[in-house]
Amino acid sequence: MTTNQMPGRRGLVWAIVGGLVLIAGIVAIVVSSLLAQPAPGPTGSGSPPSTDPTSTAEPPAGDVVDASVPDQGWLPEPITTDREVYIRAALEAAATFDTTMSTRKEWLDYLDSWFTPDTRYAEADRADRMKAAQLELRQGVVLPQEEWDSLANEDGRVVAMTTGDVAYVPVTDDASGDMSIGTSDVTLTFIRSGGSGGETSYEEQVRVSVQVLCGPGSVPTPDSAQQAGDCKVVRYFTEPLEP
Repeated sequence: MTTNQMPGRRGLVWAIVGGLVLIAGIVAIVVSSLLAQPAPGPTGSGSPPSTDPTSTAEPPAGDVVDASVPDQGWLPEPITTDREVYIRAALEAAATFDTTMSTRKEWLDYLDSWFTPDTRYAEADRADRMKAAQLELRQGVVLPQEEWDSLANEDGRVVAMTTGDVAYVPVTDDASGDMSIGTSDVTLTFIRSGGSGGETSYEEQVRVSVQVLCGPGSVPTPDSAQQAGDCKVVRYFTEPLEP
């Protein structure tokens, strides 16, 4: 009787062993698959940051004075000591706005925060010189009030982008060597409401110059991450200056 039961018990043992081997194999495959997957990044992140040593991208946090200003249709002021990066941003900011999100006065008041006093003048005269430069921006550089109103009647906006190289002009009487005048072509894209839910757009080409200070004499925007030495606007010019 014992002898007759042996084949059945042996078959049962092999079945159990075979099942364990199969399970072990499945577990090994799953573990191997998990180990082969890349480690997950932070929630909501895109591609991992580049480790290319030649990359010139600035860190995403703390690189602008106020990251919320696009909500009002404006360009944020960069925090940088790179004069070309700053000049391009300053030229674009002086012609980028959305009439549905802010008034012309609010926009110009915001542009005032980009300015720093001209260190070539005596301390007592710097505040007045800066006010004069801000007035020059209002009266001779940016879109006039009448054109703003016309654009606003059609829920319009303008987006500016520098194109081509930045040409530099020496700054007279700048003993520090920290000032630069940069001139660049700027493409202005006007977008207007068509009145029936659609939009029309057209472009204008202008050439604009701005003087910036990128040195210890610059005065940072209060309550911001900007520091003395970061680039600031000294003056916009009503006519482009060429080398």
